[in-house]
Amino acid sequence: MLVYSYKAKNSQGQEVKGTVEAESAKQALAILKEKNIYPFSLKEEKGDFVSALVKKFVYRISLNDVATFTRQLATMINAGLPLTEALILLKSQGKPALAEAVDQILKDVEGGTSLADALEKHPQIFSTVYVALVRAGESAGVLDKILSRMADNLETQREFQAKIKGAMIYPIIIIVGMGIVGAIMMIFVVPKLLSMYKEFDAQLPAVTQTLISISNIFVKFWWLFLLLLGSLVYVYRAVSANKEGRRKIDGIKFKIPVAGKLINQTVLAEFTRTLGLLVGAGVPITEALTISAKTANNVLIEDGIMLATKQVEKGLPLSSAIARNEYFPTIVSQMLSVGEETGKLDEVLLKVSQYFQSESEESLKGLTAAIEPLIMVVLGVGVGFLIIAIILPIYNLTSQIK
Repeated sequence: MLVYSYKAKNSQGQEVKGTVEAESAKQALAILKEKNIYPFSLKEEKGDFVSALVKKFVYRISLNDVATFTRQLATMINAGLPLTEALILLKSQGKPALAEAVDQILKDVEGGTSLADALEKHPQIFSTVYVALVRAGESAGVLDKILSRMADNLETQREFQAKIKGAMIYPIIIIVGMGIVGAIMMIFVVPKLLSMYKEFDAQLPAVTQTLISISNIFVKFWWLFLLLLGSLVYVYRAVSANKEGRRKIDGIKFKIPVAGKLINQTVLAEFTRTLGLLVGAGVPITEALTISAKTANNVLIEDGIMLATKQVEKGLPLSSAIARNEYFPTIVSQMLSVGEETGKLDEVLLKVSQYFQSESEESLKGLTAAIEPLIMVVLGVGVGFLIIAIILPIYNLTSQIK
């Protein structure tokens, strides 16, 4: 939960000050309005670094938390438990941040608000797709089935994300370890060796002189490396903040060997799964496409979906509209065509999603298989260079003594 400080006027026209906890500024305004407080100034309190860090990790709500909440809610409703009673039970479970959100949702539902509208007030927890599916489930009277499908989807997402994280842990640990060891060698070990060589007035070979030059750069200009790293992060964020910049970055991502294919497959798996759920829930195809586009997390794919949406609005079949986009493989348009002809578009989309997820898992295996030997080669070359640069002068010294 975020903390907002406000200056406002109450129902008597008196000026008041205070703070309010809410998920967003919009929710903070709604809470104050319910209390007949009308703010003219509302600011988020940042707090100190430690408290911000604690909130980030302690109050962070993960995909697993949302999946568990959805599964439990679906089970309770399917068992015939009223929505308010189900929310009361769920309020006492899970993380504090989720419990606070559920408590607010419960108050809204008891006040006559629909579940979808109550969930919409917590965008940091419940996505646009989640809210749209709940709204469709409430309208059709099949909320338990929709929640069950969403729980399945969230659990699938969680498992896939766990596979990606698990596959990348080993390479990341090795790379970070190499960086730390390399920095220690350059900053602490090599300078001491240099002072020893100076005492013996040794003639240093070229490889050792190169190592010493690199070490001197690290020792004297370490701050420059930090500055460069910070500058790169700043530039990346600045470029990403602009849609045209994000378009270029996303285009580069697709062109990365092996990884680009994996990114494309992952995006398409998420898009087809989301679209399949929305269509299966009875959401109109154009609205479903618009919502799904926002989940793509890639400007190129998003633009392609929005262009297809406009063409569908004009009467063009979805399969034909998708076929015109270069970032969608032929199999997508072919399967969509089958789904449109058979009237089972939602089932076909979910099968396409499973196909892309399976392909992305294979690409992930290929990526890790390519990264690991490359890391070993780089590590071997680096260690060999250090050994030669350090041992060779010692060997020369012993030869001179003899």
